[in-house]
Amino acid sequence: MIEVRLHGRGGQGSVVASKMLASALLKEGKWAQSFPEFGVERRGQPVTAFLRIDTKPIGAHYKIYKPDHVVILDPTLLGQVNVTDGLKKEGWIIVNSERAPDEIDIKGDFKIATVDATGIAIKYGIGSKAAPIVNTAIIGALVKTTGCVGIKSVLQTIREESPSKPEENAMAAKEAYEKTRTT
Repeated sequence: MIEVRLHGRGGQGSVVASKMLASALLKEGKWAQSFPEFGVERRGQPVTAFLRIDTKPIGAHYKIYKPDHVVILDPTLLGQVNVTDGLKKEGWIIVNSERAPDEIDIKGDFKIATVDATGIAIKYGIGSKAAPIVNTAIIGALVKTTGCVGIKSVLQTIREESPSKPEENAMAAKEAYEKTRTT
């Protein structure tokens, strides 16, 4: 089983990203489980979402404490939340950042990938310039780094499930997939 934890802020689409990924996985005949951790989150407050992936039914129904991979939708969370908590050795940390992976200051035995999901979301008019919605772009980066699901299934799911601008969201995911940088 592969377990992924997504860290974002309310309004960035972390919960929707995990749901879309689960739908894409189901299209490929895999089992998936997607769920958020809710508290008193408001727009701009830290939000955590979870995704489990397997080739057989998933019996676990609890928060993910030891993820294989971590996705960071908002790079300011790097100094506010312990994003590496429980992350397995050699796991991917996928960060929404203009910076190169070797410029990200995270210590540990992890692999780092970066993509400018914010710039891509702004380019395609997803959200606003002040509050871009980066979820579909970050999905493209996760798919590129982990290979957990095919990009074609992801693009189809985004086109079917995006609440607005489905084609722009699909183009954002595809561009992020192509522009993701890894260590």
